[in-house]
Amino acid sequence: MGARGAARTGSGGDVSPGIVLREIRPTGRLPMIFSCNFEEVLALREGARTYLDEPLGEGAVVAPPAERAAVESLLPQLTGDLSFVTLAEQDAAERGVGAVVEHLRVVMETQITATHPAGEYAVAAYFDYAHALSVLHRLELVGQEMHALFEVVNGAPADPVDCHTFIFPD
Repeated sequence: MGARGAARTGSGGDVSPGIVLREIRPTGRLPMIFSCNFEEVLALREGARTYLDEPLGEGAVVAPPAERAAVESLLPQLTGDLSFVTLAEQDAAERGVGAVVEHLRVVMETQITATHPAGEYAVAAYFDYAHALSVLHRLELVGQEMHALFEVVNGAPADPVDCHTFIFPD
């Protein structure tokens, strides 16, 4: 299979769930494509919008500026699959999705207690939360794999500079 759309497999022939490598960057590098289905993208996009729509200083917990910045940088990417070339890109996406998941959990709990557990808005909030949580779990696994691969290649854990400069090989 050619590089475009080819799935990369490990030594055992297994394909990591949700990861496909495609050439889409002008550098010619093959970024890791993190696949998200329509429902996941929709839940994350709506969750990110409502997260960012909350005025600063309101809500149950005031979001740290780094989390808010991660969500702001994530939102434009929520049109389909996510792609990463560096650990820093993956880490930023994981932080942003983590903040959205926490926000959606609060929304879900609020809908359940304000209406009824089987109410339309409560059920919709549950599914938004569940879809986003699923993405976060997969992102964490991908991050662990990327960090482990870096350590294998370089013999040491990545430092902050490495996270921004190390480009994962094709």
